[in-house]
Amino acid sequence: MIFVLFAAPNIGLILAFTYRPLLTNIYYSTLDWTLGASVATPIGLDNYIEFFTSAESLGVLRTTAIFTVATVGGSILLGLLLATVLNRRLTGRGFARATVFAPYVLSGVGIGLVWLFIFDPTTGVLSAILRALSLPVPEWFLQPNLSLTMVIVVYIWKNLGYCAVIYLAALQAVPRDLLEAAALDGAGRWDTFTKVVWPLLSPTSFFLLMTTLLSSLQSFDLIRIMTPLGNGTTTLMYDAYLQAFGGYNRAGYSAAVATILFVLLLALTVVQLRLIERKVHYA
Repeated sequence: MIFVLFAAPNIGLILAFTYRPLLTNIYYSTLDWTLGASVATPIGLDNYIEFFTSAESLGVLRTTAIFTVATVGGSILLGLLLATVLNRRLTGRGFARATVFAPYVLSGVGIGLVWLFIFDPTTGVLSAILRALSLPVPEWFLQPNLSLTMVIVVYIWKNLGYCAVIYLAALQAVPRDLLEAAALDGAGRWDTFTKVVWPLLSPTSFFLLMTTLLSSLQSFDLIRIMTPLGNGTTTLMYDAYLQAFGGYNRAGYSAAVATILFVLLLALTVVQLRLIERKVHYA
């Protein structure tokens, strides 16, 4: 009874604000419904059939895959590299650590607005640097590939500190006696890292892979601020927004896209827990 008394309010909130909206969204995905209309027409799986047979949807899936792989891989690899640097005894190391982590806690909207000015082809800082070097200034906002590259760079910059701090904590937890034993055996820095440190970092890498993957697939704020029309940057998450609120007013189709994203997130989580975790070495 004590457990029921303490757990019931939380369970009720989870059911009301998580599972009920999820099931409602799945139901909406079977409707032909214009946002704001009082009447909706049941159409079964037509929204899903349209998504998987549309050329535009294939482009959305391609953009989602490129964005996810680039941001997850870039954040983890650069975060690990940065963590190894910050793990050394450097002057101003504490200030450097705080500076690296700061973008992660800042508002994505604010960061997006700042980087808009940086990438501006007329008055941006980056444009001024390129002109000073006699290099061409790209039209970041007009070319789809450049728009996607721009958003990927900003996303990695914002989340780099998160991966670096997590890896830094893991590096500081590596037993010193193992490093000393490797040094006595004549192992160099590369052999020590690959054969001693890296296996001990596998739980941290698995944790970062899961969290950054889920976060990347649900990224919205930077894309919305930097490329509001989704020119080359329309991921599944942003497509769901555009279909419902971006002028299409297709709430039923938007719900289908959101459901597909949910199934994708669930499948990736299960795959990671069942397959990748088996290769994780817990000390």
